[in-house]
Amino acid sequence: MSQANTAYGDSDTISEIEELSEKVESANLPIGLREKALKMVNRLRRMAKFGSYSGEYELIEKYVDWVISIPWAKYSEDNLELANAKELLDRNHFGLTSVKIRILEFLAVAKLNPFDQVGVVDEGYEKMAKMKEAHHAPILCFVGIQGIGKTSMAKSIAQALDRKFIRISLGAMGSVTDLKGQSRAFLDAEPGQIIKSLVRTEVMNPLILLDEIDKVSESEGRRADINATLLEILDPEQNPSFSDSYVDYPVDLSRVMFIATANNLSTLSAALLDRLEIIRFSSYSDEEKEQIAKHYLFPKVLKASGLRQEQIEIAESVWPMIIRPLGFDAGVRQLERNIKQVCRGIAKQVVEGKADKFTITPENFREYLPADIGVYS
Repeated sequence: MSQANTAYGDSDTISEIEELSEKVESANLPIGLREKALKMVNRLRRMAKFGSYSGEYELIEKYVDWVISIPWAKYSEDNLELANAKELLDRNHFGLTSVKIRILEFLAVAKLNPFDQVGVVDEGYEKMAKMKEAHHAPILCFVGIQGIGKTSMAKSIAQALDRKFIRISLGAMGSVTDLKGQSRAFLDAEPGQIIKSLVRTEVMNPLILLDEIDKVSESEGRRADINATLLEILDPEQNPSFSDSYVDYPVDLSRVMFIATANNLSTLSAALLDRLEIIRFSSYSDEEKEQIAKHYLFPKVLKASGLRQEQIEIAESVWPMIIRPLGFDAGVRQLERNIKQVCRGIAKQVVEGKADKFTITPENFREYLPADIGVYS
């Protein structure tokens, strides 16, 4: 951006202000927000007459760029076909039957009571997505240990619905401004993560994952403030007019699908828990992990490694060694790391031209896994 000039009569000065005004006029903003932004531009015009407006210009330009980036009234269309959703969830996740049933129940209700997305435009007024009746997506909270599949399940739900997916990490979040922005009175102010998520996904109805909702600030006071903001975000009575401190204009979050994850629920307030539908992810048995490894993780890692299925054969007796590297592990994150380690070792040998097909046996598996990993470490 060029530095604003000091004389109002200067053509560059006039051009900068008029370009900013045109940005506001041409954007699909809510009428109230458009009027608010145009008042700011008019204030710039008055300030420019006195030859001192460049600092204010930069602040207002930044604000305008943010608010016109919000995808006002832009919605993706949900895919509510149960057969498609079931096939996708089964393909991506082994077991987790109760979770899948809950998701399919939500889709069934949404299919019977859909949103009416008829756009209404009247003399420049913003498009509004109208609902036939008050119908809100359930706010699911996946609870379980790390590496159990909570995040990947949320991604699969977004994929099944054809919704944009974005993750907000709440772990150690230290301030409520991280979620709902900072007042424009501060020079470095920006919107919070909720508004930024809408901007990044370019729709008003993404699936937003609130990851590690139980791990917000260790400060009791700050945790209470963040929990209060989460209530505002998740409460269907409040989120149609969510207030970000930077945007300072109501933003409708009612069409966003929120999913939270947690390892435990002890730090969540009773009011917040009341808004969540808790779904617990049970630990995997060794038998379940073997199925996950063979049918989900191994094919995925092979593809990512540039290897073909026929290039690697893993003996049945090796799988228990890969599954239990350091004793019992209820999740599958370490299991995936072990499979990646094996595939990297084989990829290296393929590139070096040592062979084109490899068989992993109890006798040679230590060639592919470090000596400090596995049941024999």
